[in-house]
Amino acid sequence: MSLAEELVEELDCKTVIDFYVSGYHIQIKESIVVSWIIMAVLLLGAFLLTRGFKVHNISKRQAFIEFVVTKITGIVEGMIGEEGKSFVPYLTTVIIYIGFSNIIGIFGFKSPTKDLNVTGALAIMSILIFVGATIKHKGFFKWLKSLINPINILDLFTRPLSLCMRLFGNVLGAFVVMKLVELALASVCGGYFVVVPPILSLYFDLFDGLLQAYVFVFLTSLYIKEAIE
Repeated sequence: MSLAEELVEELDCKTVIDFYVSGYHIQIKESIVVSWIIMAVLLLGAFLLTRGFKVHNISKRQAFIEFVVTKITGIVEGMIGEEGKSFVPYLTTVIIYIGFSNIIGIFGFKSPTKDLNVTGALAIMSILIFVGATIKHKGFFKWLKSLINPINILDLFTRPLSLCMRLFGNVLGAFVVMKLVELALASVCGGYFVVVPPILSLYFDLFDGLLQAYVFVFLTSLYIKEAIE
């Protein structure tokens, strides 16, 4: 299979659930199902890991979990600042979801962030939060007045587009680079290579995947800071 064919197959978001309800044809794509799996795992993990938490005489498990949560929320708080603390829970949830979505390829699933519909929805949510924060801190009429400037109107479209395409492009770009490396090694080594591709795959799925989650939330926090300052 050529690189172009593999790319088309990777971009093809297959329908995995197809049914009719009252005459309406409903198709549920693979990216949605994988997102459901990620959310179920996160919810179940949160439930199981936090069982038996205490205020005093805490266990090592509780201490470790609190340490991890504190670190993640601390990273997000560092991005958005003291004035944006109310947005930390949302941004923390987003960074965890995108992080898991990007690294789920390690377990044989197709990353939901390879679907433009998913990255687009995340970008739209970020801009809605930005607009809501602007209205809350500056007032509806002041926000409406700011739209007299064409640049501000343009920002409402370019910012979500930038967030969407940046996340989608980087995740897909990692796949393309990985396939190019595999093709190069196959032509040089005659197919006898086993070490380099797994290492690169681990880098792109793990390190780069988590980095893209950080970048998405960092940019979203910048927009929110702009709204509340």
